[in-house]
Amino acid sequence: MAETETLYKHIVLNESKIPIIAGTTMKVTELVLNSHAYGWSPEELHFQHPYLTLGQIHSALAYYWDHQKEIEEDIQRRKEQVKKIQSILEPSSLQKRIKEQRLK
Repeated sequence: MAETETLYKHIVLNESKIPIIAGTTMKVTELVLNSHAYGWSPEELHFQHPYLTLGQIHSALAYYWDHQKEIEEDIQRRKEQVKKIQSILEPSSLQKRIKEQRLK
């Protein structure tokens, strides 16, 4: 897999030009979503993802803040893809049972 170095020590762009943490498969977007969804600090992100160093985490967050518009657009695009897929798929049997239980 061809990667492109960036000005951020621990961040590279993969073949699709998606920023990832070097030496991992962790996308910067995924780490940012964890931080936003759960309100996790860099230290908590490190606790939840012990294979990442604090340096890698801080570098990913710095990359996000310097490229916030592009990352937020990527997040929005991904959310729209999920909604589109969900609208096409039939609910699983588990989802149907849960819905039935709620209606009782």
